[in-house]
Amino acid sequence: MSARPILPWRRLSEGPATDYHVLKVREVKVADPRDGTEHPRVLIEAPDWVNIIPVTREGKVVLIRQFRFGVWDETLEIPGGMTEPGEAPEVSAARELEEETGYRPGRVVALGSCHPNPALQANRTWSFLAEDCVRVGLPHPDAAEDIAVELVDRDRLPGLVREGAITHSLVLVAFLFERLNSER
Repeated sequence: MSARPILPWRRLSEGPATDYHVLKVREVKVADPRDGTEHPRVLIEAPDWVNIIPVTREGKVVLIRQFRFGVWDETLEIPGGMTEPGEAPEVSAARELEEETGYRPGRVVALGSCHPNPALQANRTWSFLAEDCVRVGLPHPDAAEDIAVELVDRDRLPGLVREGAITHSLVLVAFLFERLNSER
């Protein structure tokens, strides 16, 4: 049995965007292609994001711990952030790594990309592996970031995920991409 084709939805109107600096929120009205019924939808406009798994020459993974307002708690993650206009994702990833941790990669390897939430967003999250990372200075995070750097043995990562110490979905996607790339 084949699935029926999904028809394209029509955008009827767009409301003004509310700008929150890191993203914009806009309501759009759309028409259902099956019967023309109008539906309001909310879209989040955000730049592409990057995540990078930094591994030192000694085989340690450079993780960051920071407070996240959505869960109102600290999280353990890999470095990441937004791409700047006109900036290639791999450049953004290396920049974010150095800003948040003070480490610079010897080599950056693309792992893959995904849509973080296609129900509401059109942006992508790009995942990278940074090999041969060396500390070149102190972290210099953005003004609204309070980040602590932690070095973890690479073989501890699966346990940290299983134990719930690492819960950020886009970080978990980066680890999945790394795993899939290593199985090639």
